[in-house]
Amino acid sequence: MNSIIISFIITSFAGFATMLGILPIFFSQRKQNIVIPLSLSFSAGVMLCISFLSLIPEATSLIGETFFAVPTMLFTGIFVVCGILFSSFVDGKIEKKFSSNILYRVGIISVIALIFHNIPEGITTFLSSNQDFSLGVTLAIGIALHNIPEGISIAIPIYYASSSKKKAIWFTFISGFSELFGAVLAYLFLAPIITSFGLGAILAIAAGIMVHISVYELIPTAWKYPMHFKILFSLGIGFLVMYFCQIII
Repeated sequence: MNSIIISFIITSFAGFATMLGILPIFFSQRKQNIVIPLSLSFSAGVMLCISFLSLIPEATSLIGETFFAVPTMLFTGIFVVCGILFSSFVDGKIEKKFSSNILYRVGIISVIALIFHNIPEGITTFLSSNQDFSLGVTLAIGIALHNIPEGISIAIPIYYASSSKKKAIWFTFISGFSELFGAVLAYLFLAPIITSFGLGAILAIAAGIMVHISVYELIPTAWKYPMHFKILFSLGIGFLVMYFCQIII
């Protein structure tokens, strides 16, 4: 089989593992006061771990291929802040439209953040698979594992805000598809022209978006429920789950 086709298949496997995150929406709605806060705090732990232990270090490493240490840290910090500001701007725009529906706003912002995260992830998976099959498979398995809780961070708030399984499935699908879209971009345009600096900038911006969502949306929304110890525990579990996924990668 053509190596390009295999690379697309591997990337699709990693991306659409996100769809497994829709499974909790089939739980009884009577349990929503438990499912919502625990899912949101778990997702926050996942996103914070991805940001601080994966995206920011990787962005620093990539940008560091072009600059010395001090400019590298400066550029990385600037792009992370850009991600935070962008997420805050989008949050404000969405809030005007969904001000009465906090969960829906959280879900939409999570979709945007994960698209920014998944596109460069798809680029990386596709290029890695095309160059080294075993490396691509290993990377795809690790990415698939951490895409599952990412799917949860989209499906749960969208579903409980709208009571629509179709909307939850659709938005989760968009997030997973963005990984394949990254592979298409890599194949058609980016493979010969993308630079380490450019990819590092995208990863740093994605990290900033995720930090903003976790700190200003997911955790505060979960904290409104009267089960603070369980929320903190779920936050820690989310962080640890993603930490072990990073080790597997």
